[in-house]
Amino acid sequence: MSLLKNILLVIISPTVGWEEIDKCGYATSRVLKGAFIPLLVILALSAFVRIVYDPVEHTVILQLIEAIISVAMYLFTYFFTSYLLTGFYPELARTKVALAKLNNYIIYNLIILVLLQILTNLLPGPFAPLMFLTAYAAYTAHRGTPFLGLKHEKQNKFTIIAACLIILMPWIIWWLLHKIIV
Repeated sequence: MSLLKNILLVIISPTVGWEEIDKCGYATSRVLKGAFIPLLVILALSAFVRIVYDPVEHTVILQLIEAIISVAMYLFTYFFTSYLLTGFYPELARTKVALAKLNNYIIYNLIILVLLQILTNLLPGPFAPLMFLTAYAAYTAHRGTPFLGLKHEKQNKFTIIAACLIILMPWIIWWLLHKIIV
């Protein structure tokens, strides 16, 4: 229940949410198993809702491909972003606690995008305001940066890099996988 509380707090009040996440100090494996992976399963299942709205254009096979791509793009984004950020900021990987904080930071920010995509999948067509809410992930990333233990002068640059990776990487991967598979 407290993982759900943390997700809601990050969405409703990012500063309070990140403070709570910092206090809890959950292991990354717990956040992955307790929140991120279950949401990815819900995301995959939500891809099939479109069949209800338009069974001709959205066939079971196409929606299965879409579900696989959706899950893959967020998993790949998590691992690749963690790899890149620890390369750019090695101080975030010097201890297990610092690395766990970074990985949880990435996961919680990705959860916001996953939730937005689930909502998008549940709607019959594109809904522009949900697309604009993607920018909120950048705001939550900004609010979470101070809890990573970076020096103050590095925080703004880190926020820009992390937000760009977290927000843009899933769409780049989605585009690439669609070019390869579909």
